[in-house]
Amino acid sequence: MILNSFLLILGFALLIKGSDIFVDASVGIAEKLSVPKVIIGLTIVAMGTSAPELVISVTASARGSNALAIGNIVGSNIFNLMLIIGLCAVIRPMIVNVRQIHKDFWISIAAAIMLLVLKVVGGDFIPRAGSLLLVAIFATYMFFLIRKAIKTAEPHEHDEQEKKSRPLPIYALIAIFGLGLIIGGGHLTVESASYIAAAMNISERIIGLTVIAIGTSLPELVISLVACKKGENEFALGNIIGSNIFNILFILGVAGLVSPLQIDGGLVADTSFLIVGSLLTIAFVYSRKRISRPEGALMVLMYLAYMVFTVFAATAPIVV
Repeated sequence: MILNSFLLILGFALLIKGSDIFVDASVGIAEKLSVPKVIIGLTIVAMGTSAPELVISVTASARGSNALAIGNIVGSNIFNLMLIIGLCAVIRPMIVNVRQIHKDFWISIAAAIMLLVLKVVGGDFIPRAGSLLLVAIFATYMFFLIRKAIKTAEPHEHDEQEKKSRPLPIYALIAIFGLGLIIGGGHLTVESASYIAAAMNISERIIGLTVIAIGTSLPELVISLVACKKGENEFALGNIIGSNIFNILFILGVAGLVSPLQIDGGLVADTSFLIVGSLLTIAFVYSRKRISRPEGALMVLMYLAYMVFTVFAATAPIVV
């Protein structure tokens, strides 16, 4: 148990460091190829922060740990939405430009609703056709997002720092190294978490919903809290919404293509809580175009209460 706990922490460390290295190297490659910075931000950086969730969910799906794969994604989205945005609002009330984020927010809510619909249609499993639909919707979303960004983007200019950057082959080697750390960290995390769940008689859903979800959401947590301290509320909110869309539509879609995903009653409850939390958050935003400190504190308390209830319900002995 102690060894696997150490391997779990090591896996998280490799995931986070590998993601950081991979994103930096990928940005360097994109700049060398004169890709507009706005496209870099919308694709490489946004997806890079979700690389831990991607590797863990796909790895878990490949080894048949479907509950861990879905629990990781749904748990990460709940953590992102309720805890990170809530903490940001507690640090500094989040004044939000509704017109800039409301479409993406509703897409993230629709993505969560789609999980429940696919559960109803597919029964216990999300069929591969449903997973393919998720990936297709994500591709369509990214197409229109990038097209809009290109139309509004300013011309890309090479600054002095960019001119002094590393050669392209070096960036490629660094990116491969970072990707290797991510893959290795993902393997360690999934294997050690599955062992711990079995040893403690805890379901993989609970491990994915709590420990794994929190660990893989650390990049979003750090980025958003730093942005909130600097007053960049819309950047923080956009980072969370974009990550949640990517998690469900792309990561679960890809994981489902690897192996049909099984959804049990507990995961349905988790997804329902995510939808309720999303609707509550967007109601805060629409009401006064901001998320106040008390509202942020309420979101944090709701997250903590749900996690405590979920873990207690899953581990409490059944009395006949």
